[in-house]
Amino acid sequence: MNFTVKKTFLYTGKWLLLLAFFTVSCSEQRRTRVRNYPANTPFVYANKINLSGNLPKDEKKRLLTELINYWDDSLKVPKQQEFGILYKIKSPPAFDSTNILRSINFMNAYLNSQGYYYSLLSNRYSIDTVKDQIRVYVSIQIDPGKNISIDTVTYDLTDTTLKKITLASVKNAVIEEGKPYSKQVISNELDRLVKLYRRNGFYKFTREDIFAYVDSNNSKFLKLTVDPFEQARLLGEIAKAKKLNPKWGISIQQRPILDSSRLFQFHIGNLYYYPETKLSDLPDSLIQDKNFKETKNGASIMRYKKGLFNYKPMKEDTYFKKGDLYNEEKYFKTANALAQLPAWQNVDIRPEIRNKDTLDLYFFLTPAVKQSFTIDLEASRNIADIGLTNLFGISTNLSYNNRNVWKNAIQSIATFRTGVELNLLNSNDQSNDLLQTFLINIGHTYIFPKIIQPFKKWNTLENVDNRRTLWAVNAGYVDRRNFYRVRNFTTSLGYEWKKGTNTFLYKPLNIELYSIDKLDSLDQLIIKNPFLKASFNEGNIVSQSFSFIKTTTGKNNPNKSNFYRLGIEEAGGLFGIIPGLKGSIYRYLKTEIEFRQSHKMRKSELVFRGYGGVGYNYGGDTIIGPTMPFYKQFSAGGPNSMRAWRLRQLGLGSSDQSEKETAKNAFRDRFGDMQLEFNMEYRFNVASIGSFKIGSALFTDIGNIWNIRKTTSSDPRTIFSINNFTKDMAIGIGTGLRFDMSYFLIRLDFAYKLKDPLRKTNGGWASLKDFEWTDTRANGIQVPNFALQLGIGLPF
Repeated sequence: MNFTVKKTFLYTGKWLLLLAFFTVSCSEQRRTRVRNYPANTPFVYANKINLSGNLPKDEKKRLLTELINYWDDSLKVPKQQEFGILYKIKSPPAFDSTNILRSINFMNAYLNSQGYYYSLLSNRYSIDTVKDQIRVYVSIQIDPGKNISIDTVTYDLTDTTLKKITLASVKNAVIEEGKPYSKQVISNELDRLVKLYRRNGFYKFTREDIFAYVDSNNSKFLKLTVDPFEQARLLGEIAKAKKLNPKWGISIQQRPILDSSRLFQFHIGNLYYYPETKLSDLPDSLIQDKNFKETKNGASIMRYKKGLFNYKPMKEDTYFKKGDLYNEEKYFKTANALAQLPAWQNVDIRPEIRNKDTLDLYFFLTPAVKQSFTIDLEASRNIADIGLTNLFGISTNLSYNNRNVWKNAIQSIATFRTGVELNLLNSNDQSNDLLQTFLINIGHTYIFPKIIQPFKKWNTLENVDNRRTLWAVNAGYVDRRNFYRVRNFTTSLGYEWKKGTNTFLYKPLNIELYSIDKLDSLDQLIIKNPFLKASFNEGNIVSQSFSFIKTTTGKNNPNKSNFYRLGIEEAGGLFGIIPGLKGSIYRYLKTEIEFRQSHKMRKSELVFRGYGGVGYNYGGDTIIGPTMPFYKQFSAGGPNSMRAWRLRQLGLGSSDQSEKETAKNAFRDRFGDMQLEFNMEYRFNVASIGSFKIGSALFTDIGNIWNIRKTTSSDPRTIFSINNFTKDMAIGIGTGLRFDMSYFLIRLDFAYKLKDPLRKTNGGWASLKDFEWTDTRANGIQVPNFALQLGIGLPF
């Protein structure tokens, strides 16, 4: 195994060195061209900031990233990246040395805002002549000095209620004693306090009513003395402390209040709903209009004329009631929840003050188009089916969408699909029948704008957003002439909700029923290809599933984002033990984990993705087999996974079982119970024409699929094994073009198989010396070493 690992790194290193040689053999200057420059006039060719001082690595990186934005416009270099490794400078500005001082002032002001008040900044520039280009290189040397730290934090508020609320939330304060000082930290703390007060009824309190007083003197040196020598000594110690360990005290204070109502705690009064508001309606006119019909429910009043909506869905997504303290967080939460309902296209909430401290809320909701109908026509070419390998398919899709079923803002989506595959493209005489495949499918989905559950009141639901219940039912029929007839019926009940940046989906019930009629041609095909048997088992599924998605942004770097996804599905845990259902119910546990990280730069982006999935059939049923059903298994290859391989054409492991009979049939799809994949992609811009952008990418895909349990008809090489891990691993590299039209993106990727587990020579690695576009398998089949993928949207 150690020998295999060494070979893996050796061949990987060769390819990486080849790519690196092209990149670094020429300096950045040689890879940079200048257009529209002022001939025989000095112009800014490059600028640089050198940051010295004993700073933590992350802090230094953060400051450098931000300081770049503070060059004066006349000193900024309009450099654009091309094709990932080339650069272009277009219309560089003429150089004027007086503008360096402006940049220094901008940078010094920024450093002050970050708590660096003792910075030293100097500059230098040099000139280089290349033909008629007079290139100027500008650099600024910065020693930021010591960062100011926070000495003491006090909250000196005159209003007792505000002070009580503030002291109760000190643990959530942004400013802390001993932490670095910055204007942004102070601003964030003031914003936090204003939001805190507005969550506790202070509707009219604003940022103008509070401020931070910063004391730059060290209080412990402020001693009253009449001795001039003692005064001189204290002043010397103050100056020394400011230089060696500068500390500032912060006091949060109230401004003098001229309007006493700013300190009133407001309570919610009446709630008025206008669910039939037109875009052209004026809210003031609607409030004064006396011709509305009204439906009252306590302090909630729905005012309408046509009666298009019931009151209940609006109540479900209103997070406050009469008598509650005004809470700005719940105000926006209510507005967002109502805006998420498809029944309305626009939502506006207007608070109106009544009496001394009461807020009446007026909801103006503009209805969306209630019903819509779409029809699509699709054409396809099927080159990977059983039997005939070159079929022309045509299908139509009809969809009907009702956004306000039963006047309760329930969304209903009905779909109908039918199509055929015709024998029009074959030049052989495998079959004279024109019609080869017929399919029909019908489905219906209801989306309820609440969590439907048996408990009368579940307080936990008040803390989540975008609550929905989803119920779907689907039935289909497929007739593949001479091979099989499949009938299916599926239904599921699920709950979806969000909390912050977390999205949850739980399906307590998912039922999938299948019936297959195997015809003679399929029986003969399975005899020749035993691995196909698992694809035509008649097992059914009764399962439940849970998925979790989380997105985060870097705390110190907003250009860095993370994406996490966890999925778990369990089938047959209870129903599988019923004696009468044995042999017809799958029992398995399936888990998926995905992680993505993005590093965005000004003109480019670096993205990493890791994915792992495993499914285990614990039923041990000899009738439906030891693996999961193939439509629940994993596959690799295609526009979004292992792009050097065609769709579902990678794996399993290093087994060639799926290719042995490809001369007699074209069924080559591979499915496994386990998948591991790692992707890395560097994306960059190439050109832009208005809103139309052309981008490109360099990428690598690493991974494969396996089974985890052996079957009587399977090759041992399809089973996952640590000992064969490096041997089984497939590696593809490539590049591509992305055509971004704002509303959608078309992607064309080209990828080459750097390492193919089925390649018999060179340990599976591609050879630089004997480079080939195709690989000849043991049975004489020519398999391409590359793939061209067409996709919609980014791969991940």
